[in-house]
Amino acid sequence: MEITLLASLFSSTLSFSFFLLLVQALALNRTRNTAPALIVFGDSIVDPGNNNVLNTMIQCNFPPYGQDFIGHKPTGRFSNGRVPSDMIASQMGIKELVPAYLGTNLTPEDLLTGVSFASGANGFDPLTSKLMSVLSLPDQLDLFKEYIGKIKAIVGEERALSIIAKSQYMDLYALGARKIGIISLPPIGCVPSQRTIQGGILRDCSQPLNEAAMLFNSRISTELQTLNETLPGAKMILIDIYNPLLHMMQNAPSYGFEVYTNGCCGTGTIEVTMLCNSVTTTTCEDVSKYLFWDSYHPTERAYEVLLNLTLPNYMNALS
Repeated sequence: MEITLLASLFSSTLSFSFFLLLVQALALNRTRNTAPALIVFGDSIVDPGNNNVLNTMIQCNFPPYGQDFIGHKPTGRFSNGRVPSDMIASQMGIKELVPAYLGTNLTPEDLLTGVSFASGANGFDPLTSKLMSVLSLPDQLDLFKEYIGKIKAIVGEERALSIIAKSQYMDLYALGARKIGIISLPPIGCVPSQRTIQGGILRDCSQPLNEAAMLFNSRISTELQTLNETLPGAKMILIDIYNPLLHMMQNAPSYGFEVYTNGCCGTGTIEVTMLCNSVTTTTCEDVSKYLFWDSYHPTERAYEVLLNLTLPNYMNALS
């Protein structure tokens, strides 16, 4: 399918994307505890630590990552603090943090309220994940099947199916998911690393990458509309973060950010994962002034601003 090929282009060029976030719990009707669980799939934007237990170099379970997290400790989240899935779960009254499915001592309550299968450096093209030794989307779906078996053992098949159906395209639909929110690609040509690699001496945004992201978002939106029309009970939407994030970059001072072309870690131009460490790099003095934490990933504060701009527009859409 043409969309799949375009997604593969992104993944092989740049394994940064707000890849795939499957949110059942946008159906909260602005009340607490109305959505049973938040199930998350994706890449480093929403990986809370699954890569910690994989034999991969794409990890961040070391300082300075996590410097503003609870207890000031690195957990494997690719940020200075929380990641979007944590914030969404908190806003919905489900729980404060969405745990990694792997390498975590999960309680029955953890399983029933949702987990993340996301894996940093994962891409739409399984080859990307294989080269990076991380979890591909098919791998994540296999873990999701395992997860379904676990919650059935805890609460029985009927309630388990209810949790799945209300929480989270075809494989997921076949597994019972009905409400699905897919995060769009961001303006990937404007992240610090791509400014460095493709932005020339002035480190401008890469227009070809941004145009490719916009084309992908347009086509995935059309595909979701088709699925909604053909799959009984399906409610799938594309959550646009391209335009809000681009607006944040173009109007950074209005949002309280002083630096948006560089990350806080190191020079902020290329460092990410192992290149962003407490041994060979330093961090900025005031991370709250930075839109990006490293050369790929936004800061916790930037995520908060972005979600406040974005989520209210979609709360009713999946309710």
